[in-house]
Amino acid sequence: MSRIGKLPITVPESVKVKINNQTVSIIGPHGELIKEISNLVSIKLSQNSIFVIKKINTRASNQVYGLTRTLINNMVIGVSEKFEKRLILEGVGYRAQVLKKDLVLNLGYSHTINLSIPLGIDVEIEKNGTLIIRGFDKELVGQFSATIKSKRPPEPYKGKGILYQGEILNRKIGKSGK
Repeated sequence: MSRIGKLPITVPESVKVKINNQTVSIIGPHGELIKEISNLVSIKLSQNSIFVIKKINTRASNQVYGLTRTLINNMVIGVSEKFEKRLILEGVGYRAQVLKKDLVLNLGYSHTINLSIPLGIDVEIEKNGTLIIRGFDKELVGQFSATIKSKRPPEPYKGKGILYQGEILNRKIGKSGK
């Protein structure tokens, strides 16, 4: 049985929740998120809390139970606050800049890499080569961060590449010359 699914989701006063059959719509100061949920669970709204309830007791409903609660909780957090990921550009000459709706990356290749920034995502660049990606949709923030990181994954010998802040990279010892 899911221990996460049992917990109620507290809704801040600045967030409005609308439930229409199996569709949950959450509106907050930073945006609006809509999610279609499974038929194995139902959602109950009471005062400033949301409860996820299993309709039947099967293995599939147990799997969806905690997942649905977590997804709705992430939606509430996203529209009331914002999610943030920090990426560090580690390497000589690695730079990033934002031009209109594009992120331009210089990562040691012979060409620049242009990525279009999705709607709902804000990208900031700090002087020391740190990219800050913010947005109200946790899935979109994580996916865009992973796309950026995939353009130059960190290599284990010199440690060059794009890393998440706080990521620990296991370094390898290079070839010993005689």
